[in-house]
Amino acid sequence: MSAGSKTSSLYDDIDWRPGADITALRVRAAVLAGLRAYFAEHGVLEVETPLLCRSGGTDPQIEPLRTRFNGPGFADGVELYLQTSPEFAMKRLLAAGSGPIYQICKAFRDGEAGRLHNPEFTMLEWYRSAFDLVQLMDEVAAVLRLALAAPTLAVEHVSYAESFERDLGIDIFGITASALQAFAVDHDLIGAAQLELDKDGWLDLLMSHLIQPALGKDCLCFVTDYPASQAALARLNPDGRTAARFEVFHQGIELANGFHELTDAGEQAARFEADNCKRKSEGQHPIVVDRQLLAAMEAGLPDCAGVAVGLDRLLMLRLGFDDIDAVLGFSLSRT
Repeated sequence: MSAGSKTSSLYDDIDWRPGADITALRVRAAVLAGLRAYFAEHGVLEVETPLLCRSGGTDPQIEPLRTRFNGPGFADGVELYLQTSPEFAMKRLLAAGSGPIYQICKAFRDGEAGRLHNPEFTMLEWYRSAFDLVQLMDEVAAVLRLALAAPTLAVEHVSYAESFERDLGIDIFGITASALQAFAVDHDLIGAAQLELDKDGWLDLLMSHLIQPALGKDCLCFVTDYPASQAALARLNPDGRTAARFEVFHQGIELANGFHELTDAGEQAARFEADNCKRKSEGQHPIVVDRQLLAAMEAGLPDCAGVAVGLDRLLMLRLGFDDIDAVLGFSLSRT
């Protein structure tokens, strides 16, 4: 063998390298350190909660990853969920008197992979006792500016209904599901003619394809007052037809989802049941309801507002990448 020649290997065709380069990894570390410093300075306690639980979120739009534990205490084994968000356990801490809390953790969602998604991702979630949505949105703007290294980034607020009226000329409260489908077909959304969606499904399709790409082009855009039917875990506004919920977009990418949190255990139980009924009707598996959360809410979840932020997307925008693989050490395709 000549000097300097390379021996052939069984692994020559395997790309073992991380997606993120050392610069991206250093920026990630700096952002995490900066966030922890911000919350420490503002009196928000860092907590950890289980990622593996016997119950999970019931939202039909979010599918959890499942696994099974076989061992002591569970003779027949038990199905477990990898958490899509640490929300339920964090609310139990709030009910136990924790005061304001935050968490930086991994979250998991089935069926989500691509330029903006990885089934395992990093989430920042925090809760503020006695905050209303205005106060929380102000803090979210401060945190996002910090993470993006953009201290003067402008902020815009528009209601969900206003965004549809402004961009599409649609009255979301007066229009029917069939009319929304016809609108989607007229605007050449692929497959719209064959889809079978309810009204919220059509609204979500139009939002994601026709409105969202232009949101927050040069600012942080807070879309507020989602329809009551899309309240998730937020309380309803006094008008009864909208929810105290917002989402934040920058450069057309969703970064955060926030609520003035529902505290009524009975209403939360009814929403869980409605979610599982919808899951069954659409051929999805129902989710085991978190009865410990309901018990904590009944015992007294304090008035609070909370938000979840996707940190990988934030890093992607900060570094100017168009794929989150470039800010992850190892995305699913590299494992």
